[in-house]
Amino acid sequence: MAAIDKELKESLGKAAQKALDVEVNPQEIVIEIPKRKEQGDFSSNLAMQLTKQLKRNPREIAAAIVESFEDPIVEKIEIAGPGFLNFTLKKDRYAEVVEEVLSKGADFGTLKPNGIKVNVEYVSANPTGSLHLGHARGAAWGDALTRIMKKAGYDVTREYYVNDAGNQIRNLALSVQARYLQALGKEAEIGKDGYNGADVKEFGAALAEKYGDKFAEDTEENLNFFRKEGIQFELDKIKRDLGRYRVGFDVWSSEQKLRDDHEVEAVLEKLDEKGYLYENDGAMWFRSTDFNDDKDRVLKKQDGSFTYLVPDIAYHNNKYQRGYDLMVDLFGADHHGYIPRLKGSMAALGNDPDKLNVDIIQMVRLVQDGKEVVMSKREGNATTIVELMDWVGTDAARYFFVARALDSHLDFDLGLAKSQTNDNPVFYAQYAHARMASILKAAADLPKPENYNGLVHEKEIELMKALQEYENVIAETARTRQVHRMTHYIQSLASKFHSFYTVCKVNDPANPELSAQRMALVKAAKTVLASALDLIGVDAPESM
Repeated sequence: MAAIDKELKESLGKAAQKALDVEVNPQEIVIEIPKRKEQGDFSSNLAMQLTKQLKRNPREIAAAIVESFEDPIVEKIEIAGPGFLNFTLKKDRYAEVVEEVLSKGADFGTLKPNGIKVNVEYVSANPTGSLHLGHARGAAWGDALTRIMKKAGYDVTREYYVNDAGNQIRNLALSVQARYLQALGKEAEIGKDGYNGADVKEFGAALAEKYGDKFAEDTEENLNFFRKEGIQFELDKIKRDLGRYRVGFDVWSSEQKLRDDHEVEAVLEKLDEKGYLYENDGAMWFRSTDFNDDKDRVLKKQDGSFTYLVPDIAYHNNKYQRGYDLMVDLFGADHHGYIPRLKGSMAALGNDPDKLNVDIIQMVRLVQDGKEVVMSKREGNATTIVELMDWVGTDAARYFFVARALDSHLDFDLGLAKSQTNDNPVFYAQYAHARMASILKAAADLPKPENYNGLVHEKEIELMKALQEYENVIAETARTRQVHRMTHYIQSLASKFHSFYTVCKVNDPANPELSAQRMALVKAAKTVLASALDLIGVDAPESM
């Protein structure tokens, strides 16, 4: 069954062709749901869209379209205002969605593959410590986005870029080495740039217990050992925490591998060949102002070391070489100014910069009773993703992080996230699912209905409209990358179910046929709600 809006668009396109001899692309026709019920089920401004092209009054255009319009799902069309077309559908049209949901099950809403190859990179925290709130928000958003895009037919690769080279990694290696030596009873300083976390101290002690003084000598070879062990320790911790957070990746890309494969030097040579590099004051500069950056950027410092932009250029060029049609990076708010120089470097290398999209993650504050709080116990100044999950649970953490637009600052209300009231959107949605499960369990002996023609009550139609809308929400959420649209849908679906259940007697012994149809509607709603919750990585409990 085609989505209703798609069917209306096609019928409108045919009517315009027949009545006005004008070609209209159905995909460019706007179909909306009117704000007021008396305006019908759907509305279109096609007549106004065609006014400039046809040089005619929009109401005249609308009248001509109505005269030629044919679609068996429409009961009536009315022309409103300057030329809006308002459609009222036949009531039995919505009932078709129940049968479709029940036949497709969890596959309902899954769109056909569109052939678009997408890479989404998110989290990518340095392997030098625990994941914190900013990482938690990006992880929840990125994971939900990739789930939704896969559902929408995209070929998605989930990627984590591991910054396992450079000064921060050297500092990690030195910190692990110092803790190892201290555990052996030797003198060693962490240093002002070292990592003082309790986990690094415990890891150093574990290495001392395992290896004794085998690596106590101060050599570069031994430091490489601590570097390798430190990276693996931190990555294992990150993977463990992300696993608990229900976040996974298909690819873990290594900065060190890019360096070892000489991809860094290769992009610099190419930029130089194209005339985008120059030397000044003993440093190598990139002419990023040629690509709308506010100033040129240093790529190689006077001491011969690279700035962090250089491996990023090599890394993103590597993504282009892998043949993605679309690349999405989730960057922290402090990287906003980084975008022009990164996209500019891709253009300079001959890559299409429009294929690279960067979405900014704004800051997060934890608040309770209107005041900012820090829950951290082990690290002192920042709350970890694990501490947040311990406090509010994985479901609430994930839901709250995707319920607000990524580019908006977020105050995470701890009290609300822990509350078991309808004010808590997670509780409200999950309770709706558990309630559906309870209803179905109590009426398991009802027979399968012959049809769904009895579902004509206003609240039943509203609920079926919401089910019908699911496919569109998936498509639009994937296209716009606005994941919070899915949480809005979840709240709306739960609300419409609660309203339906309050007004309609679902299990009526005096009317078994209608009861069976309503139970089928409950089952369909439960299927879609569980699917929508899964797309944002939240459980759909059978009981609460």
